[in-house]
Amino acid sequence: MTGRRASPGRSPDLVLFGTTLALLVIGIVTVFSASYTTGLREFGDPYYYVKRQILWAALGVIALVIVMHVDYRVWRRWSVAGLLLAVLLLGLVLVIGTEAGGGRRWIRVGPLSMQPSELAKLAVVNFLAAYIAAQGGGIRRLFQGFLFPMAVVGFIFLLILAERDFGTSVALGLNAVVMLFAAGAQLWHLGLIALVAVPGLFLLIYLEPYRMRRITSFLNPWADPLGAGWNIIQSLYAIGSGGLFGLGLGAGRQKFAYLPEQHTDFIYAVLGEEMGFLGTATVALLFFVFAWRGYRTALRAPDLYGAMLAVGLTSMIVLQAFINMGVVTGSMPVTGITLPFISAGGSSLLVTLAAIGVLLNVSRAAEEGRPGS
Repeated sequence: MTGRRASPGRSPDLVLFGTTLALLVIGIVTVFSASYTTGLREFGDPYYYVKRQILWAALGVIALVIVMHVDYRVWRRWSVAGLLLAVLLLGLVLVIGTEAGGGRRWIRVGPLSMQPSELAKLAVVNFLAAYIAAQGGGIRRLFQGFLFPMAVVGFIFLLILAERDFGTSVALGLNAVVMLFAAGAQLWHLGLIALVAVPGLFLLIYLEPYRMRRITSFLNPWADPLGAGWNIIQSLYAIGSGGLFGLGLGAGRQKFAYLPEQHTDFIYAVLGEEMGFLGTATVALLFFVFAWRGYRTALRAPDLYGAMLAVGLTSMIVLQAFINMGVVTGSMPVTGITLPFISAGGSSLLVTLAAIGVLLNVSRAAEEGRPGS
């Protein structure tokens, strides 16, 4: 199929679509509960953040529906151009970007702001999918098939790292490794990357005092309960006080100036306090369902490019989700990475929903390609 639109004969994966909508609705409700105190304090409007979340969600759903009807093969021809655009924006944000939280990650256009690293994640997935499809079995070669794409990813990694966004850069690198592994890269090639990457990550952590503090606070948050350990301690208090059923929607206490970034990085803790274990387990289960349907789409894709696109887009979202959950539950060091669909965010939500539109189009093509279709 070479047209720009998938045939209307088959529906996209409705389970994947329904899971996405369920996470989106949970996110909007949780953003309101987690952010109304901050909105009232900072802007005099308790609905400030939830109104923005609803607006971006609406734009994202529109983008999802549009992209879902565009043949995913169209994006292959834009893989290099998209990567170059991402590099340009990542360079631009270092020059004219808005600084917040110790990093320079946003480009502001009027009342709106854009995070180029979100577009970069999508561009890297598309580039790798196109490159792997072009190489075919050549992906098992060391230089042409493995080191070259990893060098490209490494360059993007460094640009995002320059924004002081360590969590996003690591998630991007892990996603690239997952895609190359799924494509059939040799295990010793992956081991070679690990030999270089692991010491490099430790060096990056050692050279930045704030990263070292995050590691030490992860190992023992009570060593500095009013400093580096504050975030994780308050997060654990929130989750622990929620119990099985939670205190009730809106009844959480930690969001009242105790839990930092309660509507973004640590929103999962607010969910745990107010909706209990059942609430957090439901969200985790929805992400497992999302992973199942996304990788199922990859296995059924009619071509290698579609399969790699599905693997990359699914892993991009799922890896970020479980890293965030690991941070909030004290299972991983604090990374400053948000929870897809649930955390408040504009460009990240829009890009994520557009990415799911691409994934749904691949699922539609996968259904069309099945015997008897």
